[in-house]
Amino acid sequence: MKKKHYNLPTKDILVDKLSLPRDVVDGVARVTLTGNEEVWIENYRGILEYTEKRVLLQTKTCQICFEGSRLTIEYYTNEDMKLKGNIQSIHYL
Repeated sequence: MKKKHYNLPTKDILVDKLSLPRDVVDGVARVTLTGNEEVWIENYRGILEYTEKRVLLQTKTCQICFEGSRLTIEYYTNEDMKLKGNIQSIHYL
């Protein structure tokens, strides 16, 4: 059975037809949390604040704040980053 695409923008139709991941097409952030000790962030734009208790990142659509203790940036590139420490909360601002 074919899906009907009523009033959808062309981009949304292509995403659906080609089964493309939404994060790749829209460039939105992807956050992967492993327990409460490690987080991997893709598609961020910049680091706004970095302390051992708080890391604030800018993304295309919002800011993401990681709070906890002993937070460190294990590595980062222009596309992704890995944080380690005791992550107690994540806020989307």
